[in-house]
Amino acid sequence: MDRQTLEALFQRAGSFRCLVVGDLMLDEYLWGTTERISPEAPVQVVDVQREDLRLGGAGNVANNLRALGCQVSLASVIGADDNGEALLRELTERQIVVNGVFREPGRRTCRKTRIVAAHQQILRIDRETRTSLSPLLESELCTWLKEQVGAFDVVLVSDYLKGVLTPAVLAAVVSTARSRHIPVLVDPKGTDYSRYRGATVLTPNRKEAEAAAGLAIHDDVTLGRAAETIMGKVGLDNLLITRSEAGMSLFSGSGRTVHIPTVAREVFDVTGAGDTVLATLACGVAGGMDLVDAARLANTAAGIAVAKLGTSVVTPAEIVDVVALTHRDSDAKIKDRTVLAALLEQARRNGKRVVFTNGCFDLLHAGHVKYLQAARRLGDLLILGLNSDASVRRLKGPKRPLIGEEERSHLLAALGCIDYVCLFDEDTPLELISLLKPHILVKGGDYTPENVVGRELVEANGGRVELIPFVDGKSTTNLIEKVLERYAEANEETVPAHRT
Repeated sequence: MDRQTLEALFQRAGSFRCLVVGDLMLDEYLWGTTERISPEAPVQVVDVQREDLRLGGAGNVANNLRALGCQVSLASVIGADDNGEALLRELTERQIVVNGVFREPGRRTCRKTRIVAAHQQILRIDRETRTSLSPLLESELCTWLKEQVGAFDVVLVSDYLKGVLTPAVLAAVVSTARSRHIPVLVDPKGTDYSRYRGATVLTPNRKEAEAAAGLAIHDDVTLGRAAETIMGKVGLDNLLITRSEAGMSLFSGSGRTVHIPTVAREVFDVTGAGDTVLATLACGVAGGMDLVDAARLANTAAGIAVAKLGTSVVTPAEIVDVVALTHRDSDAKIKDRTVLAALLEQARRNGKRVVFTNGCFDLLHAGHVKYLQAARRLGDLLILGLNSDASVRRLKGPKRPLIGEEERSHLLAALGCIDYVCLFDEDTPLELISLLKPHILVKGGDYTPENVVGRELVEANGGRVELIPFVDGKSTTNLIEKVLERYAEANEETVPAHRT
């Protein structure tokens, strides 16, 4: 998982349709200081200085998905009360679709109030209903799910055992999704995981997995036994167990196990970390990642979430920044074309002049460097469109390139004169030029303006073509010929003379 992959994923996230089904709640935080004991009883007195209302439970999962850029809808049941009104307002403000949220008279919308002082929770107050849905509301929710689930790319089930996810509701979710080949990701609760039978993956934490398996987890061996027990009971295809400081472990029905180490970060609060894991895992799955890579993405996001206090969201920028710490310098310059197009659009709005050139750049030499330096001086940003290996083979023959596209990308991105490198697989960069819309299109002096691919597009947008002469005698072909010549001479010198 690298920076480019993540940037491309988040760039496409606006097209991911996600449905979150589960228990909705409000998380209220009262932030203050405590410096004295009450004269009325031996308890601390908290001087409240700030109040904060956040989405909790399934709402926090939905909020994390929105922060990642996804389209999000919710299906749940809340009370017909003031807390229900407040919850719907919070959801609507975040553009989370709530047409699957039903209201049940007499039911209390869950509200958890946490009192925090000196960055520590002192007390939590819960106001909620934990009884199962009435038969009428259960029927309405099941009908809605059966009619609507097929419109989504992924379904997330957020279970807090507050009574919304009855056996009938869970069956409606899972069976409808499976019949349409839609993945179902579940953050489970309780000890009876058979109620989630048919789900694509469950994401319990270590303590929850111990309870469900009836086994204590001390090491990788007992972890494997617990996973085997759970998967055997439920008939699961995949199980992702989150393990706090030990990271995550992904078990598959095929017998494959992948342990994902945590990214070392200071832990302030684990509240809502499971919601973040579920949301980022779903974003990766909706974007076409396999479960291993999606789990690595979720692991990174969880590490960011626990460094925050209270239920919080994690943004694409935060995730990319963490990944970038292990992929510095040249990697930051190599961009997917859709990500790069968005960056350049902003750059143009800021008055930057964009220069574009392209080529194979196999066996980088001084002539290339001087050419690129001259191109960079023509504007504020130099974009290099780099032919992929497949493109080079079609243009230069089956023996080229000598250096693969990944290595060529990093070598070129390491040059100070280049701002961004973007690979293209087509025979010409016309499609890339059309998307990136450069002000100046640069080619070598062996071209004429009429023969430059993309000239008409650039000039139609008010730009121009510039031709820069190559340094005489500097070319990849010359380098190859020189290497062949010298090694041929060396071979001749080492051949022993024949006796006569």
